[in-house]
Amino acid sequence: MKHSIVIVDDHILIAKAIGSIMTNFEEFEVLYECGNGKELQEKFTTKNNIPNIVLLDISMPIMNGFETAKWLHETHPSVMVLALSMQDDEQSLIQMIKNGARGYLLKNVSPSELERALKTIINNGYYYPEWASNLMISIMMGNAPKGTSIATELSDREKEFLKLCITDMSYKEISEKMFCSPRTIESYRNSLCEKLNIKTRVGLAVFAIKSGLD
Repeated sequence: MKHSIVIVDDHILIAKAIGSIMTNFEEFEVLYECGNGKELQEKFTTKNNIPNIVLLDISMPIMNGFETAKWLHETHPSVMVLALSMQDDEQSLIQMIKNGARGYLLKNVSPSELERALKTIINNGYYYPEWASNLMISIMMGNAPKGTSIATELSDREKEFLKLCITDMSYKEISEKMFCSPRTIESYRNSLCEKLNIKTRVGLAVFAIKSGLD
């Protein structure tokens, strides 16, 4: 039995093209396409229209990807969201993860990477880029090993810094907010990246979100 996919994208040609590509994926089938989150909500009133995965664009009219991901997370948590977007900025990625997305891809990915991402989400629950460490994935999945509690391992200042990583503030703005020098902020960042085996700010933000610091 194939896993069902719904494509939500306001660009009809792109949605149709993605759907056409996915006809070659042995494990997946496209149920239908929608132009925005509002259309998806209307479709979801029929039980047979609820898929395993929603392939979700971010920039859409009426109800965008951020709003749609949040609604799906709150009302249909069993439906997995894979964001497929032109936006490669960190804040879009962080916000989608915060709103419950299980993965994030850019629209310039190859068909093979899209298929791999879908398979990984089905099998492992999440698909994220290389910055996602094993510890972070464990926390996302709710399987963090005993003793990894952020409350017991990190200082108050480190937790404060992590909270601010989720915002759109620059590191300079974070230093001003925390009343310390940019060099101190750099020290917090480097220390946390080493402790948590994380390479980027996005990774730190994901860790903060999944650890309940948002």
